[in-house]
Amino acid sequence: MPPDRELQSPAWTPSPEFISTTNIAWLMRRVGLDSYEALHAWSTQNRAACWEMAIERLGVRFQHPYSRVGDFSGGVEHPRWLVDARLNIVVSCFAAPADSPAIIHQTEGGTLDAMSVGELAELTDRVAASLQRRGCKTGDAVAILMPMTAESVAIYLGIVKAGGVVVSIADSFRPKEIATRLRAAGAALAFTQDVIVRGDQTFPLYANLLEANAPPAIVLPAHKALSLPLRKGDCQWSEFLNMGDRVATVIREPSDPINVLFSSGTTGDPKAIPWTQITPIKCAADAHFHQNVQPGDVLVWPTNIGWMMGPWLIFASLLNRATMGLYYGAPTGREFGTFVQKAGTTMLGVVPSLVRKWRSTGCMDALDWSAIEVFSSTGECSVADDMRWLMSRAGGRPVIEYCGGTEISGAYITGTVTRPCVPGTFNTPALGLDVVILDEQGQPAESGELFIVPPSIGLSATLLNQDHHQVYFADTPLGPRGEMLRRHGDRMEKLAGSYWRAHGRADDTMNLGGIKVSSAEIERVVQSVAQVAETAAIAVSPDGGPDRLVIYAVCSAGQTPSKGELMTAMQNAIKRDLNPLFRIYDVVLVDALPRTASNKVMRRALRDKLSAACPQKD
Repeated sequence: MPPDRELQSPAWTPSPEFISTTNIAWLMRRVGLDSYEALHAWSTQNRAACWEMAIERLGVRFQHPYSRVGDFSGGVEHPRWLVDARLNIVVSCFAAPADSPAIIHQTEGGTLDAMSVGELAELTDRVAASLQRRGCKTGDAVAILMPMTAESVAIYLGIVKAGGVVVSIADSFRPKEIATRLRAAGAALAFTQDVIVRGDQTFPLYANLLEANAPPAIVLPAHKALSLPLRKGDCQWSEFLNMGDRVATVIREPSDPINVLFSSGTTGDPKAIPWTQITPIKCAADAHFHQNVQPGDVLVWPTNIGWMMGPWLIFASLLNRATMGLYYGAPTGREFGTFVQKAGTTMLGVVPSLVRKWRSTGCMDALDWSAIEVFSSTGECSVADDMRWLMSRAGGRPVIEYCGGTEISGAYITGTVTRPCVPGTFNTPALGLDVVILDEQGQPAESGELFIVPPSIGLSATLLNQDHHQVYFADTPLGPRGEMLRRHGDRMEKLAGSYWRAHGRADDTMNLGGIKVSSAEIERVVQSVAQVAETAAIAVSPDGGPDRLVIYAVCSAGQTPSKGELMTAMQNAIKRDLNPLFRIYDVVLVDALPRTASNKVMRRALRDKLSAACPQKD
């Protein structure tokens, strides 16, 4: 076996007794199979049947039933799912008992609180009714620029229930990026908070929205009262909620949009990706079968309504009759760990850089996380040793690696608790999906670029601001059996025993702190720095873990700034004009950037050169 395909020993192995209790075991019994490997093969060969069983298991409610699960007569690039069905997915989010907890939440420095399923449903209805009373029509785009709170969850669900389309914007973005997203989605209204409070620091939200020339806004207070005056035409949360109390649930077609999320494209413009009425089925099915979420579980995953894991958490929890846990503060310190403990968390989601922070500071030592049944990690490549440490916090419970994207609405490759857990690796493609690894010649390989074999519920079918075919299908090679493949852009290595290991991106995007961003977006910002003629932004993983941002810079003629001066100026530009969460790891000064014959910057050559100079850990 080649050294780079060596597989470490499992750190957790499920017992037959445990496997028999899992949601996967239910599906195996239902289709009459006795191994997970056979089940996954069945799910890719019988995709419509697989999704029909997921829909049945989740209890998705329809106003009018579907006549066919899937119609692929138009090709796998343009499938029709749940033909003739009519629904509003929000109706399926309140199937748990009304007095059971929907959300457990805590403000920084505060105490644990809860919102029941009945209370969340009532607030959702009030939001929907007030939107309708305000004149919002079916299909209107309504932005949310807020942290992940109980109120933002109700706002999200209320917009969808009223027939609107949520425009998700991360609260860490600066005004220019906010404006780009508002414009791309055509937002007619926005919800925001006056400020975000983290410890003794206060960060603007409403002010950023105003600077982005936003449409009329509904403003919530971070504390009991608003901390600043409102623009003419804007209104505060309490006044908005008084506008209506009776709601008419708007019934829609399966392909109608409910949410516009944004994912970085290699051109520098974020891709505006619509989620539809049935996209949440993918979120919930992944959680059900891969993270083994069951009714009554408590799911905690530090995230934001502006990134796909925010809406994912809403649907993964509520459609599975589970509870979501929301901590209104930074997840980097002990108070967050105490929240995890007191909330009775059964599934804890992470990004690898967060785990490394916990491990290096010791802030989670001596906490009781024994209620945790499973961890899940996404957004970055994991370091095996960090994941072993994380598992030890809960008596060795497994980590389900979860790799996908906004345009997939979940994972294409992940894990299952019915197979042994080898830290830092994936142990299965997602149910209902298959993948192929190809080398640079387009031939099947053990290591190379990974392509998805469509179709699947959850895969995007349109983009608002780019050509969907060009982004995902144009010029992709055919699969080993002549099948059409869908581009995603990740590099993956297949290991022994049907395990996989991620190796970052094959294109010019990167994941910084779990946030996907393109090289072009970063270069556009740092190139505004004085004394800089041109730049190339790349990501490297010195230890095989999370991406680290490196900027190659060519100085303007006659300019000789120091490396430190440039790094400070570039970091300030990123903080001001893009996202303060993006940190520069290194700046490399060069005389010229390598280019192709057509004058394109060869970022891959820079990345390969730098990666070769960095020692790799096993």
